[in-house]
Amino acid sequence: MRSLRRETAAAWILVLPFVALFLAFTAGPVLGSLGMSFTDIKQRDLRTPFAVNGVGFDNYLKALSDETFRQAAFNTAYFVVIGVPLTLAVALAAAVLLDRGVKRFQALFKVGYYLPVVTSIVAIAVIWRFVLSPDAGLVNTVLGWVGIDGPNWLASKTWAMPSLIAMAVWRNFGSAMIIFLAGLQGIPQTVEEAGQIDGAGPWQRFRYLILPLLRPTLLFTSVTTGIGYLQFFEEPFVMTQGGPLNSTVSVSMYTYQQFGFGNYGLATSMSYLLFVVIAVITFIQFRLLREK
Repeated sequence: MRSLRRETAAAWILVLPFVALFLAFTAGPVLGSLGMSFTDIKQRDLRTPFAVNGVGFDNYLKALSDETFRQAAFNTAYFVVIGVPLTLAVALAAAVLLDRGVKRFQALFKVGYYLPVVTSIVAIAVIWRFVLSPDAGLVNTVLGWVGIDGPNWLASKTWAMPSLIAMAVWRNFGSAMIIFLAGLQGIPQTVEEAGQIDGAGPWQRFRYLILPLLRPTLLFTSVTTGIGYLQFFEEPFVMTQGGPLNSTVSVSMYTYQQFGFGNYGLATSMSYLLFVVIAVITFIQFRLLREK
């Protein structure tokens, strides 16, 4: 009994620095921001943070009635609904290609596909601005070869968001591809061999044998990609600054702008609205894609 108490005390002593740092820099600020969302705190109140007034759910109601916030929510939903399936589809196709088709220089392809994931968004923005340039950009140049006059992609309300989605897919599919590739290589070869013996074609084997076995991998990639895309900020902030006419502003970007304007109570309420949406969508994904 005495040795057990010593081990318990030693364990608490070892974990105490982490607990202290977690409470000071994670749990404390999170709870503080939650409290801020129910007050009228603004930038001018930072010197007297305890003199602010409680406003209940007024900030949440104000956010939901804000036309720009609703536009940002629509833009975010558009980005997620199109971007997540497209990213996962491209990632899965690349993983299958590397697992079944490409045998030589496989490591080189892996590095090439994954490189955009770890590349600075500033460098990516420079590349894509050149590619999408209305005058000398690669895309419009190629379209001009076939007689099509390409638009000003990033300045068009119609094409700005699809352009950001294309850039996000190109930048992020490498991460999901690596995970899909690990999942594919973990499936026993005997599974496909059994399907072949039963007369199943390549698509039937993939659809009815391989894809169901990838369900845990698909769940992980869809949840992580979905959470990342719901918080998308860098793409519009660097490429379009939310324009044209707020057609690419996201919830995260609008929340950031409200913090910049000093509307801390309103901005934190927007953050928690986004948190609730992320939690709900993640729960739905777990319900739909969990192992049966």
